[in-house]
Amino acid sequence: MSFKLPELPYAYDALAPHMSAETLQFHHDKHHQAYVDNGNKLAGDGTKYAGKSIEQICKEAFAAKDAPVVNNVGQHYNHIHFWQWMRKGGGGKKLPGKLQGMVDKDLGGFDKMRADFVQAGVTQFGSGWAWLAVRNGKLEVMKTPNGENPLMHGASPILGVDVWEHSYYIDYRNARQKYLEVWFDNLVNWEYVEAMLGKTA
Repeated sequence: MSFKLPELPYAYDALAPHMSAETLQFHHDKHHQAYVDNGNKLAGDGTKYAGKSIEQICKEAFAAKDAPVVNNVGQHYNHIHFWQWMRKGGGGKKLPGKLQGMVDKDLGGFDKMRADFVQAGVTQFGSGWAWLAVRNGKLEVMKTPNGENPLMHGASPILGVDVWEHSYYIDYRNARQKYLEVWFDNLVNWEYVEAMLGKTA
């Protein structure tokens, strides 16, 4: 199996002004492409990971402390979904029914979930991600360094935001919290989050 760079599900300028076309061009065309290229060298055909799903590779590489594969294949997995977790006209407080129920029950309601999610992203030292994930049937907020994701920590991601500087520096410079708040309020594709939640059942 070889990894391939997915096309963006929208035009480069579709998420402006919250995320610029320049950011998407660099982030998708350069950074994600590099993870794909490196992932194919490290975990593609002819390697011990050949023929395995990307989810399985993430878990096995993390268990084996294979950092190059964790970071490059992990980042490929993370970005496949990151592009889908955003849409033009996204955000808002109206969540699909099952997701809303779990947010209320497990995370103390929408406002607390939002605050905890943003805080996870702000406090992730250096590069990494903030997540909503399901573990043992319950929602939780997580953060991971570098290319790691919840799959590697016994959970299933349903929403993730990239806090590597390349995801926001062109548009927000060092204002990571502003980026996270704008991203959450204006770009999150809650329908895709609900679809990911459905796959964890």
